[in-house]
Amino acid sequence: MRREGGFDLVAISLVVALGLSLYAGQMQAAITLTPGSKLLKRHFYKKLNTCANVEPFVRHQVTLWWNREKSITAKLLKLLYADCMVNGCDASILLDGSKTEKKSNKNSGLDGFVLIDKIKKVLEIRCPRAVSCSDILHLAARDAVYLSGGPSYPVYLGRRDGKESKASWVDLPSPAISIEQGIAYFKSKGLDDMDYATLLGAHTMGKTHCANLNDRLYNFKNTGKPDPSMAKSELEKLRKQCPKTLKKGQRDPTVFLTDRNGEQYKFSNNYYSNVVSNKAVLKVDQDLLQSYNTTQLALEYAGMLGHFKQQFALSISRLGGLNLLTGKQGEIRLNCRFTNKNNPYINHHFK
Repeated sequence: MRREGGFDLVAISLVVALGLSLYAGQMQAAITLTPGSKLLKRHFYKKLNTCANVEPFVRHQVTLWWNREKSITAKLLKLLYADCMVNGCDASILLDGSKTEKKSNKNSGLDGFVLIDKIKKVLEIRCPRAVSCSDILHLAARDAVYLSGGPSYPVYLGRRDGKESKASWVDLPSPAISIEQGIAYFKSKGLDDMDYATLLGAHTMGKTHCANLNDRLYNFKNTGKPDPSMAKSELEKLRKQCPKTLKKGQRDPTVFLTDRNGEQYKFSNNYYSNVVSNKAVLKVDQDLLQSYNTTQLALEYAGMLGHFKQQFALSISRLGGLNLLTGKQGEIRLNCRFTNKNNPYINHHFK
């Protein structure tokens, strides 16, 4: 039995049966947290007696929001990635300004800022000047992942907020990046190919604009033909959603990254099932099959949701330890959109 355009199901079963033993060396590498993570502490605010109930406070707000907007999980994960991969996990992505990271063309479409604002407002009432915006973002993302069916993992805390944000810093790769370039980018940040294959699994939730895949549908590598690696059924479905040319005034449509049985916003391993069946929407996702290591991981995760959940918790924790500000570095912002120096409220009331 063979999935359309994909791998033998027998091959998938063999990989699943072998399980983690095939990748023991790699798993050990990925389990090791990034250097900055060692500066963080579990229950940091409770131990300092500055905000003992920070996690329940955050969880309550995220739950209220998630109950009415399931897409918030994908938005928060994208926000977390955009922050940590550019200048480290310092919440610089949250800062307003004409030339900040938020204004980079590569960050167009980012969302979730209003929920972070809401959480910060609540915490400033409960625990004034105690909890960083960066830690709020990490806690909120974890809780949203759990509500969507993902793992609940410990978030180590103690991050401080950055005082700068520049659009020129943003070096996020495009969805058309090759797997060699993608892995090299991750390694330049202190992550590895296992983190790459695992964190891309966040694409099991959310949407993307047709502009990010139109070349695959109509003119792959300037051939005038579609990407030959895409399953025919997927090609036909996506072409119906993404026209070759837009009508005057028509906005670029969006498509779900994983469109299966109403689970577009559920944390699942459907993403990897699509990859191994050549039904991934984005080239960056389908190209996981272009490397031996990432192919094996895609096969494993497609067959074993539990393994994907376990490794996702580890990889996102490694992401959360990149290039941190701790101790007396940076600051604790009173408003996540402004540094304390540029906060209009502080400047007006605390001259």
